[in-house]
Amino acid sequence: MQQIISLLSIFAVAAHAATYDLPPLPFGLSALKPMISKNTLQIHHGKHHAKYVDTLNSLVAGTHLENQPLETIIKESYKSNKSIFNNAAQAWNHSFYWQCMKPKGGGTPDESSHKQLCDKINA
Repeated sequence: MQQIISLLSIFAVAAHAATYDLPPLPFGLSALKPMISKNTLQIHHGKHHAKYVDTLNSLVAGTHLENQPLETIIKESYKSNKSIFNNAAQAWNHSFYWQCMKPKGGGTPDESSHKQLCDKINA
């Protein structure tokens, strides 16, 4: 869990003046074709992910969490406010998701990486 939390600062939704902004995609809307269409990215990023960010902003407005880093909001709301936690965590999750993809990505890992991954999964 601590490793995941430490990633928050890398992939977190950008904080600006007590609001959180939808981060831009790290690639163009058509860059993942044919696997993921431009339309799918417009909906998933521009509407779905954006809704988590917008809802988070409305939920933390006027609270002690309003000016806090996203990782603080996630940690503090985990047990106390499921709505804030869900929207903050999903905003982070989607930001992380976009960073896990790249044009012409995927494929089979090299033999050493594949073995290490299999060993960890099967441990």
